[in-house]
Formats: sequence, C-alpha cells, structure tokens
Amino acid sequence: MPVRRSFAALVLAAAALSACTSSGAATAPPTIPSQAPASQAAGAPMSVVIGSATSASLGTFLTDPNGMTLYTHIGDSATSSTCTGQCAVAWPPVLVATGGSATAGTGVTGTFATLTRADGTVQVTYQGLPLYGWKGDTKAGDMTGEGVNGFLVATAGGPLPVPSSSIKPGY
Repeated sequence: MPVRRSFAALVLAAAALSACTSSGAATAPPTIPSQAPASQAAGAPMSVVIGSATSASLGTFLTDPNGMTLYTHIGDSATSSTCTGQCAVAWPPVLVATGGSATAGTGVTGTFATLTRADGTVQVTYQGLPLYGWKGDTKAGDMTGEGVNGFLVATAGGPLPVPSSSIKPGY
C-alpha cells in the first residue's frame, strides 16, 4: 500500500502544481469563444474582438483574440451554418451570447454580423460567412485547416476563390 499512497500523493501534487500560475494562485484556462463547443454557449461572451495577421501566401487573414486563425466554409451562407455535430467539434464556431457582437481589431475592415444556428447559439459572421476555429491549429499563425473539407482561411475582405482541386477531405 505505501507505493499506491505515494503514487496518489504524486498525482495530487502534480495536479495542484499544474493548476497554479507562477505566483502560486490557481487559475482556470481561458475560454476562447471560437473554441467553445455549442453545448457551452451559455458562457459565450457578449462581444469578441476579431484580429488579423498576415501570411505571404494569403495576405491578411482573421484571428481570434488569441491569434488563432479563423475559417469560413464554402457551404455556408449569411443565414445558416452547415457545420453541426462532429463538424462543430472539429471546427468550433465563433460564438457570442444572444445580443452579442464582434468588433474589428486593428487593421480589420469589413462587415461583422451574427446568425442564430440550428442549436440556438449565436455565431459571428464576417462578410456574410460564419466564422470557425480549427482543432488542428495548435499555435497562433497555424493555417492547417486551409482547404480541409471545404474550409478556407477567412481572409480580410472576404474569401479568396480556391480551385476545387485544392480542397482536402477530412476533419
């Protein structure tokens, strides 16, 4: 039993240490609206600031408040999102609370609005297209979802035309 008790103590100590900041205060991970599943929409912010970054291949593209790349889907419209269920797990919609809105960050131009999804959550749109994050991006500036299953990086000014031969399957 001493080994089991020692292992349990080690696990508890590691959990306590990982929940602390350098100052020793416990902290919860930040909620990122574009990564919150629809089932957690009750905690969606009233407003989200959409930023931008640039890439040599795509020019200026949209980012969430943490600098993560945002995407649009070629099957969507200004009034509906076709990404639900498992799709919305892989491509979390950028959500705001009912009555919420998106604000353009520095260098972002274009029109933001919202739409009500089939599940009742409110999704941010840009230039008439719903915005999503992508579970495959792990750091700011990643654009690994470009062309995957009809999703395209949300570029400033609206979507760029993409040849159908560059669309890659999968979530």
